[in-house]
Amino acid sequence: MRRLTFLAAGALLFGALPARAQRPFRFDDLQKLERLTSYSVSPDGRSIAYAVTTSRPEENRSLSAIWLQPAAGGAPRRLTAGDFKDTDPAFSPDGRTLAFLSNRGGSQQIWTLDLAGGEPRAAAAFVNDVSAFHWSPDGKWFVFSSDVFPECADPACTQKRLKERAATKIKARIAERLLFRHWDTWKDGMRQHIWRVAAGGGDFTDLTPGDRDAPAYGQDKDFSVSPDGKELLFTANPDRVEAVSTNSDVWVANVDGSGGARNLTAANPAYDGNPRFSPDGRMILYRAQKRPAHESDRFELMVLDRGTGRSRSLTADFDNWVEDAEWTPDSKAIVFTALVEGRQNLYRVPAAGGPIALLWKGGAATMPEISADGRRVYFSATSMTDPVDVWAVGADGKGAARVTHLNAALLAEAARGPVSERFVKSADGRSLQAWLFQPPGFDPSKTYPAIFFVHGGPQVPVTDAWSYRWNLALFASYGYVVYAPNPRGSPGWGQKFVDEISGDWGGKVYDDLMRQADDLEALPYVDKKKIGAAGASYGGYMIAWIAGHTTRFATLVCHDGTVDLAPANLATEELWFPKVEFGGWPWESGADYNTWNPIRFADKFQTPTLVIHNEKDYRVPFDQGLEFFTALQLKGVPSKFVTFPDEGHWVLKPGNALFWHNVIIDWLHQYLGGAPADPKELAKAYSVTR
Repeated sequence: MRRLTFLAAGALLFGALPARAQRPFRFDDLQKLERLTSYSVSPDGRSIAYAVTTSRPEENRSLSAIWLQPAAGGAPRRLTAGDFKDTDPAFSPDGRTLAFLSNRGGSQQIWTLDLAGGEPRAAAAFVNDVSAFHWSPDGKWFVFSSDVFPECADPACTQKRLKERAATKIKARIAERLLFRHWDTWKDGMRQHIWRVAAGGGDFTDLTPGDRDAPAYGQDKDFSVSPDGKELLFTANPDRVEAVSTNSDVWVANVDGSGGARNLTAANPAYDGNPRFSPDGRMILYRAQKRPAHESDRFELMVLDRGTGRSRSLTADFDNWVEDAEWTPDSKAIVFTALVEGRQNLYRVPAAGGPIALLWKGGAATMPEISADGRRVYFSATSMTDPVDVWAVGADGKGAARVTHLNAALLAEAARGPVSERFVKSADGRSLQAWLFQPPGFDPSKTYPAIFFVHGGPQVPVTDAWSYRWNLALFASYGYVVYAPNPRGSPGWGQKFVDEISGDWGGKVYDDLMRQADDLEALPYVDKKKIGAAGASYGGYMIAWIAGHTTRFATLVCHDGTVDLAPANLATEELWFPKVEFGGWPWESGADYNTWNPIRFADKFQTPTLVIHNEKDYRVPFDQGLEFFTALQLKGVPSKFVTFPDEGHWVLKPGNALFWHNVIIDWLHQYLGGAPADPKELAKAYSVTR
């Protein structure tokens, strides 16, 4: 078997990079890109509707619109206009109407558009934002998810409670159990429920009443309607203390609201989710894990036979994580995506079991959707050098082609450098993969500063995919060689490789990273005195660990990193994570929050460090950044602290993101000497100590 080791396969499939681009890619270009966020294929297979988000950094917000394009190629046509967010298009079963989510009425609701002509109109007006929705098979009604007060029997009760809460001058919160906040949002006593409403509006029926989130995560993948329109599949966690449980189960209920819901996967105390009825209604596909409370266990593709009630795995011998999955129209096979060795590939497997066939390998494939005749598989695809477009490939894996070309003109003007792979051996003989980015116009006879990037998770690999946050090709375009390793803990190289980081956050994985840093330093075109390291989340943890264990890097950048393990992991929201990663609670024997705790080594901090930590980050609480910066300052280490009061674990608002990028580039320019940041953007923030 030949292995491509220089140019990433994603770059080959997506097309060669411009040889004589006029200028390097810049953050302003990143903001100008049109972002395809969702799409839908028409029932007759002739059209694709998709949502495009555009940024307005000067207003610190974004807008979205719906577009329509022939599936065979051709000029796209904009369907919606205005100062709105129009997302998640979905064709009606007869293909005549397009439904989508929009905030054009003040809150996010389901709107419809007659494709023969006319203006969008509201399908129904619910009391709260709609998170996701599905058409009924006959096109006469919708099911959708939205937050409500679980003790309320109807939407009017929830509306009354919301008005009372908005009117009160006291904004105190009371929590009496976990989980009471998540990511960047307080739960505030509300639950996700699934509701039914006629396509033309009318009364709402709560299909998942009770004090639980059903669907468990509110996404469209977490609920679906049977082909005959009589039943609803959804996910929900049966455990009382959700903060320590990943036990999402698959449930079935009647769509008319009669009777109760039945748990189909109660026998598995770990995760079951993303359920889909087969087109013939005889089977249900879903994803499952085997180990309770272990969020980074292997995801397997399961099929439940409705006649026998038994489930079986179609990927028991496939030692990597299954992601998105969809049935073929004949119910005989399932198309799915999976993380394998730094790429997210597209596969096909018989529903009865059998060999798994590779359909597409390149960058990162997501959201597969299959044409009604079963002959073409559509999917969104991206690579490290190209943002998302819709692609299609034959059911036999032949004839892969890009369908949309959202940013072709802009990308032709801005150069991104070449991407390659590097491999080194770990101490125990494992092959460690890394991505290597070179600047546009790279000249091997010159020397360049370099950035060593550590990924987060810790079980989230660096894949051949585009990013609007840590876009490594973009950082390279500022004159840096960028090295992005996948040490142990990274999915895509078998579950054992993933598991070996748990309980050993600064051990073997640190040794892996230092061997990979040696590989970067040994490159003849890298300036050994101008190598910096950066990371976010677990990557931020590793930056803090590096700060106390080596001075090999000229500078460090830590974004939302864990610095003090015990307090961080009691203040976080998803408590199942630290219990698994550190072997129990801090007060229990056998648990270890001390060995790999970065703050213990603060006396050794010497490297100039930029610390970024956001105030609404409930995953890695804000105090972690404060601890790191305070320790650096008390030690007299050159350091800077940046925070966004309105951001969580990521910097998502366009204006904030533009500043975030520039402050990092400015710091790297100061210590490593790459291209400078935009001084106009840096001037938009204010100093609190000057």
